[in-house]
Amino acid sequence: MKIRIKYFDGATKLKKITKGNWIDVYANTDIFIEEGNRAMIPLGFALELPNGWEGHLAPRSSTFKTWGVIQTNSVGVVDDTYIGDNDQWHMPIFCLQGKETLKEDGIEKRGTWIKKGDKIGQFRIMEVMPTIEFEEVESFGNEDRGGFGSTGKK
Repeated sequence: MKIRIKYFDGATKLKKITKGNWIDVYANTDIFIEEGNRAMIPLGFALELPNGWEGHLAPRSSTFKTWGVIQTNSVGVVDDTYIGDNDQWHMPIFCLQGKETLKEDGIEKRGTWIKKGDKIGQFRIMEVMPTIEFEEVESFGNEDRGGFGSTGKK
């Protein structure tokens, strides 16, 4: 499958990772995010997703360990209508645990630096969910499983 891509301002080119099924994404700016604050990290590209496909954007497994940030919406979903020339993908993040300090106007701030080119997330594309029609019933006629955590601890 070929997907058209547009890069912004010297962005890091995307490529499929050699192990796994996701594509790494890179910050396209230097930014300091103060602990307890959020930011939108531009990723430097726009994609023309095929009709009927959507992108799923998620942090890498090392994102929190490396920068102390989480993605604010856990997983971002980019639908197949977000395909304009200026529809640059972004990763919304929140700094939970600053990894360094920044001294500004004599005041020391705890936070984390994300630098242009840092590999901060990953994405994959998936087919969109089929059209669903709900059929309302009084009972399924199935045995109850037992609730959350019902399969045990080990």
